[in-house]
Amino acid sequence: MARVASAVPPSLSPHICIISSPDLADLLSASSLPPLPQILRSFSPLPQGEMHLLHITTRTTSLTPVPLASFSLRFSELAEIEEGCREDEERRAGRTIDWISARISSRCVKWLEDWERVEAATAEKDRASSPRTPWWNDLRHCVEGDHIPSKYEAWNHPVAIVLAVSTMLPNPLQTLAQLHARPIELPSWVDNTHLRYSLIVHPENSPLSNEEATALFNAVKRQYGLHSYLLPLVLPSPPPPPVPVPMPPLQLPPIPQSALNTPDLSATRSKSVPNSRPTHEVNTLRMNEQDIQQTAKFVRELVSMSLVPWMEKCVADWNENFASTRRLPSRLFSSTRRLFGSGSASPAPVQTPTSPISSVSSGIWSGSQTSITGVFAGGHAPPSQQRRLAEFATILGDLKLAVGVWESLRKDGKGGSEILPLLLSPSPAVTVHVTHALSTITSSAAEASASAQLRALTYAVRWEAGTDFMASSLEGDRWLVWAASSAEEPPSALLLAQAGHLSSQRQARRRAALWYLFAANRLETSGIKPLTVYFLRKAHELYKISPEKDLSPSFWDADGIEMQASPRFDGILPGLEHALGRLYYSTGEVRRAVQFFLSLLGRSSDPICPSDDASETPDDLTMDNVFLEDFRVAFQHLKDTSGPEFRTTDLTLPVAFFNPRLTRVRLPGDAVGGDPVTWQSREDSWILFWGTRGKEVLHRTGKATANEAFWVDLVVHNPFNAEVNLSDLTVVVTGLPSGSEWTPDLVDVEVLDDIILDPKETRTIPMSILAKQPMNLQITHVSYSFLSLLPVRESLVSRGRRLQDKPYQRQNKVYAPDVVVKVEVEDAAQRLSAEFFDDNRLVLYHGECRQMRIWLSNIGTHAIGDIWLISGQEDEFWVEESGDEVTAEASALSSQTFDSDNSLLPRSPYRIPLTSLENSSLAPGANFELPFVLHANKLGEHELCLLLTFREGKGQAFHSVRLARFFEVHPLLSATLTFQPGQRLEHLFTSNLDVRNISSLTSVSVSQVVTLSPTWSCKSLTSSERKNLLPSQSFQALIGVNPRDETAGSNDTFLFVINKLTNVLKGQSVEETQPPPINILCNYINEIHNYSIKARSTMSLLHQRRRNIITRELATRHPYIAPALHPYIFPLYHPHSLDIILFWDIPSHGRSGHVLVSGAILGAEHGALNAVIQETEETKAKRFIYAEAQREGSNILEAIRGSEWNAEMNPISLVVIEPDIIKHNFSETSCQVPITLVLRNFSMTHSSKYTLKLAPEATSDDPSGPNDLAPPSWIGRLTFRGTLEPMQHVALKPTLLVSGPDTYTLEGWQLEVEVGQMTDQGWRTIYRYLEKPPKDHPPCVTVVTVAPP
Repeated sequence: MARVASAVPPSLSPHICIISSPDLADLLSASSLPPLPQILRSFSPLPQGEMHLLHITTRTTSLTPVPLASFSLRFSELAEIEEGCREDEERRAGRTIDWISARISSRCVKWLEDWERVEAATAEKDRASSPRTPWWNDLRHCVEGDHIPSKYEAWNHPVAIVLAVSTMLPNPLQTLAQLHARPIELPSWVDNTHLRYSLIVHPENSPLSNEEATALFNAVKRQYGLHSYLLPLVLPSPPPPPVPVPMPPLQLPPIPQSALNTPDLSATRSKSVPNSRPTHEVNTLRMNEQDIQQTAKFVRELVSMSLVPWMEKCVADWNENFASTRRLPSRLFSSTRRLFGSGSASPAPVQTPTSPISSVSSGIWSGSQTSITGVFAGGHAPPSQQRRLAEFATILGDLKLAVGVWESLRKDGKGGSEILPLLLSPSPAVTVHVTHALSTITSSAAEASASAQLRALTYAVRWEAGTDFMASSLEGDRWLVWAASSAEEPPSALLLAQAGHLSSQRQARRRAALWYLFAANRLETSGIKPLTVYFLRKAHELYKISPEKDLSPSFWDADGIEMQASPRFDGILPGLEHALGRLYYSTGEVRRAVQFFLSLLGRSSDPICPSDDASETPDDLTMDNVFLEDFRVAFQHLKDTSGPEFRTTDLTLPVAFFNPRLTRVRLPGDAVGGDPVTWQSREDSWILFWGTRGKEVLHRTGKATANEAFWVDLVVHNPFNAEVNLSDLTVVVTGLPSGSEWTPDLVDVEVLDDIILDPKETRTIPMSILAKQPMNLQITHVSYSFLSLLPVRESLVSRGRRLQDKPYQRQNKVYAPDVVVKVEVEDAAQRLSAEFFDDNRLVLYHGECRQMRIWLSNIGTHAIGDIWLISGQEDEFWVEESGDEVTAEASALSSQTFDSDNSLLPRSPYRIPLTSLENSSLAPGANFELPFVLHANKLGEHELCLLLTFREGKGQAFHSVRLARFFEVHPLLSATLTFQPGQRLEHLFTSNLDVRNISSLTSVSVSQVVTLSPTWSCKSLTSSERKNLLPSQSFQALIGVNPRDETAGSNDTFLFVINKLTNVLKGQSVEETQPPPINILCNYINEIHNYSIKARSTMSLLHQRRRNIITRELATRHPYIAPALHPYIFPLYHPHSLDIILFWDIPSHGRSGHVLVSGAILGAEHGALNAVIQETEETKAKRFIYAEAQREGSNILEAIRGSEWNAEMNPISLVVIEPDIIKHNFSETSCQVPITLVLRNFSMTHSSKYTLKLAPEATSDDPSGPNDLAPPSWIGRLTFRGTLEPMQHVALKPTLLVSGPDTYTLEGWQLEVEVGQMTDQGWRTIYRYLEKPPKDHPPCVTVVTVAPP
């Protein structure tokens, strides 16, 4: 069974023109019927049934039957077609575009009402099956109703002409003959190949009987052919009730007389075209059932018995001509003529193509035929036979032939691309035909003409009706957009709207929103506001639907982003909402306009993440100004027109100006500065200190005082690139006073009349609040009027932190309670004011001791009997007290000693003495001065933060007040201290002190140099006068170092540290015991003794300075030992350390201070912890089961191994005392020079055996010495052995034999050392060392010759 071919769009169906006689027109008018073409249109498409016999079946050129699912016909009056062809085609296209635009403008409101009613009543899935909207249906009917032939295609060219008469006249045959003789007044470019058909309408009230009518019909067939039909009708009177029929196609109204290119021919056509016709009901027909059946039978017989056979005959004949031209390519014949042709060949006779309708010429009108390759699209010639072949084959359903012919036309550049999408299966190749068809009629260089727009619109309507637009391979919505091109007319806008509708059905929401936006922009220029608003609203709705994000929920949870609140590109929404707002405002919907303008304010900027970039583009600045101005105008208009019923509950500002997380409460005492972490550490230090002494609590700072104003600092950020103003700014305060009901009169809150914010400005605005009695306050909201128009209330409550302490909290989003700004207001009974006397900029030099004063006042109502001062651990200061002077005898000494507790524990809070005050307390309104000395210990900018705690008396809770002072420390002196073994026997070590003035402008005087050491005694070896240093000037001092006679606490301190570190290495707990005290020897290097180390201020500042230096060093060297354990493991002074204090002053400025140079450790050590370290290394693999613990243990072990408490070195040093230049007369004898070699044992605890060998055997590892010096020649004793006790030295004097004048190097010796101790079993060696002379700067002796006397 043959397949049923798909139906072509109605605009491609056969076009049949009708010429009705005047009597027939009068007959139909008298029967309340429309003209005959309108009656016949009601029967198209032909009724189809379930049975195969009811189908219109055609045959292909291969005689294959093709049953058509539907067969449509188009009927027109020939006079209307003739009149339409006389109008200029470009002008008619322009009139058509204007006519469609006028229909859109007048009917859009009704369309929207109907469509929105359908949308509200129909589910989305049901609407998806019917994608056509009312405006698209109307546009399609307007395009399909155009039956006027075109120069660019032949679909509207008449295929048949029906000549209709009635039997109401006495001689119908004569009337029919006149119609046949009537000339067809169509232009020459209209194809004149058509079928002529005779129709005789025989009404029941005809003067002719049925037999006479039959005889008349037979006569017509004999004279005009078999293409004739007798149509009997009843046409009762009165007419029957109207019967609904399909809506007729919409047609362009008649052209005005001025548009005709030819003279008025209405007089010649007045007989065939009546001037006035009665009106009929729309979409109805007053015919009875019998007449309807007879008319349907006529239409079916017209198609099946005449039109289809005639078209099949034409296709067959034209196909023969088409196939003959494709058998042999023309270029083959041209090549043959070029190679073998003769010059005398006679021209071939031109044969006119045989008419395809010669066998039925009596019933067919056939004019001259054009050649098969005739030009059609470019000129005014009739359509080519090849194109008509393709069109007829398409109508008959012979798709194979039609596709081939259309492809041939396309290749020849004669069209076809616009039809192939209707015939080919959906594939990406179809899109190529679409783009090619549109490219031939539109040009991107210039604006499309009216005819080009109408042709593109016609193509789009055909494609939408005849193809599967929803197929993913076609993407038909893009075809409509391409057809719309850049035309600004309403029909092109509807093409874009239909593209958006189809895209939304395909779930391409972003694309659909874009098409809707383009459609709205074009309609707005035409003034069609209802559809413009609807399309903008659809684009807005589609764009607001977020695309699905196929990401794991863990992604959003990890970044702390809500899935629905994820940021997206907002480049389209502002434009949509702005256009909608303006349209709503212009149409009178002011409230909706204000709502859209409000949403625009949220889209234009981001109030949460303010930009720090001040270089904003002018476009952004302009847009924000436009949005704000539109909102201001619309809101003011809404407010003025609403009257007393005006409300703003549904108008919410979408942006936030205030950041709740940055809102802070500022009390009068909080202006002192300081970091909150610093103040928290001060309070924690006090709580830890007082926790062992009493149970009184500390009322932390952060409480306001009754009848004293405090401030709420609001951080406001302008999110717009425009200036805005906020008026009536205030905060909302709620609370509950103690013992009474809450009333707003209990709190005075500041109200700011108006503030102006610059574009993108961030500002802190203080709002003062005064509570009149103790209470707990909550600041919940901030209220203001945006632009002095819209009342806004923003919340100052921020969300609490996310909780992750429990498994449930880690697996789900659980947050702490919301953070509310709270203020506790207390009574003003205990209040202390503290401030510095001098508030000027404080600039100090490094090491300067600056006298400062603090003024303390009791501003409360109760007395204060106890005041404590708490500072930071690294702050160095001394509170001056009476008795802090030094006697004259003490200051005149060259050395002094003092006992140090040797502890690294931080300084405890200092209790300020109030004994000098009345009743040993600070009465209300009383004040006093607290002097203290600040020591500038570190370079750079610093802030001294002091916390003072106070209370009324014993058993009372403590209160606190803060005091801060910013200061800068500039560099002044730079000191370097180096040591080397003494070159002379009277000094064990020699120290070189290099001091430089590194300031750029200030001269400084070094008035005293003091050495501090538990073990070493120092003495100046150079001039010990006062040194005055200009900028960048320096001086050097040579200091001799020897062991002091008595050391108290050195051995105990060393054993204490060794035991503590042993416990650490073994993983044992460290007891909280402090190092034993130690005695420190102070030596004054300079002769002027104006400074005494025994002054209490100096002792305290020295202790603090030394502690800060050691604490920082321990934190760096031993990071894996808890800092809290450092004071119980390490001492303040190493037993072998040596420090130097430089006392300086600047007399011209009255400034003085001191600098501590620390870090030198003298003497030899012998690895006191090596045995413990070795034992720990052997057992640590068994003690640690986790890699982290093992790595931490290894780091602790390596830090202790390299520490100064485990130092290990060769204790014996050999010093060669070089003699002066020796003069000798070598003419008499050789010279023997005695050389002094000094061996010193620098160990304080162990004896050492030594073996000194002169001129030992050289080895390959020994580096070669200087080549320009003569090698030594030793004589006499070459090996020296002995034992040196701790700190003992010996001088050896070997002899050097000199044979001639030269400079001899004093090398060639080797020193072997054994460090050990005597035991019950004898000598036990602990370490062995081998030392050889240095090769860099070896000692030498110079011998010169002298002449004999």
